[in-house]
Amino acid sequence: MLRIAFAFSATLAMFACFNSHAHAAQCGSSAGGYEAWKQQFAGEARAKGIGASTISALMATNYAQATINADRGQRSFNLSLDAFLAKRGATTIVAKGRQLKRSQGALFASIQERYGVPPGPLLAIWGMETGFGSQRGNQNMLASIATLAYDCRRSAYFTEHLYAALQLIDRGALSPSQRGSMHGEVGQTQFMPKAILAYGTGNLENSANALMSTAAFLKAHGWRAGAGYQPGEPNFAAIQAWNAAGVYQKAIALMGRQIDGGE
Repeated sequence: MLRIAFAFSATLAMFACFNSHAHAAQCGSSAGGYEAWKQQFAGEARAKGIGASTISALMATNYAQATINADRGQRSFNLSLDAFLAKRGATTIVAKGRQLKRSQGALFASIQERYGVPPGPLLAIWGMETGFGSQRGNQNMLASIATLAYDCRRSAYFTEHLYAALQLIDRGALSPSQRGSMHGEVGQTQFMPKAILAYGTGNLENSANALMSTAAFLKAHGWRAGAGYQPGEPNFAAIQAWNAAGVYQKAIALMGRQIDGGE
């Protein structure tokens, strides 16, 4: 079993070093400049200690047009809460979440004892992100993140995740051929590489590891045992840290409450 939890302070120090040159490679807005960007970025990564085999894996990636299309087309986050819940199948997620809460009660009790996070929001996240593991994506993770790091729209943000992905590949914690979703998210609850470095516990394709890692993320972002997690309550801020879209945050809080036994 892979162990990929590292001290968060060390991770921050690593990114402080990386970020000092994060914009040196020339970003672009089409496939035309991707090969030249890879050459530039590979030189920077090599100078920062990324291994030769990992650099080779980066150089073998192709521009991920499907990722760019998905990044430009996230219209569901503009829906009303009711429309968003219907589109995402909230009724099914809540029903399945309640079933899993019962059948895996010992696991969720252990997670709540350790991190203070109840089953509801974890199951809501799991259901929302991957349909409880059934839809984890089939895109090449490294190509997706490299393409987004090259793309000028959010280059700085994804450059951090690209360096994290290269570190994880160097350490054997991720494979260069790792498959994931359109933006490079991997595992049962869809962690980005930088979050894996900070909060990942074991192989995130394993549901128990992914749920524990998700609880660790929420706790690190201020989750307080026993406090509420609806909008306006103390733990809602931790849900906001998980995803920036307001409608997503409210959906997780609502479904989590319904799974945990509320209406």
